[in-house]
Amino acid sequence: MTRILGIDPGSRKTGFGIVETDGKRTHYVTSGVIKLPVNEPLAARLKVLAESLDQIISEYQPTLAVIEQVFMAKSADSALKLGQARGAAMVVCALADLEVHEYATRQIKQAVVGTGGASKAQVQHMITRLLKLPSTPQEDASDALAAALCHISGVAVRQATGAQAFATGRLK
Repeated sequence: MTRILGIDPGSRKTGFGIVETDGKRTHYVTSGVIKLPVNEPLAARLKVLAESLDQIISEYQPTLAVIEQVFMAKSADSALKLGQARGAAMVVCALADLEVHEYATRQIKQAVVGTGGASKAQVQHMITRLLKLPSTPQEDASDALAAALCHISGVAVRQATGAQAFATGRLK
């Protein structure tokens, strides 16, 4: 069984989702949103993020992590903060000896919804259906679960076709 931690990083809130797969079936384990203290300096927010992810990894013991790549944010400052949150999450995963895979937002949406331009509501809907959840997860948690499912779908394609992949998920 492979247990995958999906992460949707952010400087105000970070979504996480964990799924488990045996290569044929995928099961939901848990998901949620780490809310960071918005009135604190960035360093304090990153500390909360790192400690929270460390606790999640310790409790759920994922075997690998998948994180959404940085996209161009509304401003350079927002992109920088997002990159720092992403970096903090990657370091926590690396310190836990997790293999870390990265996928672009469009790749994740394409894998889960069928179109790279899908809305957040469409992603939430498909995550709820694919994982047979009793209720719709929060947006950030849904995005994190989508990242994990994107990795699983990429692995399935590679196994079926015999193709090799980069860590970014692109087929070669």
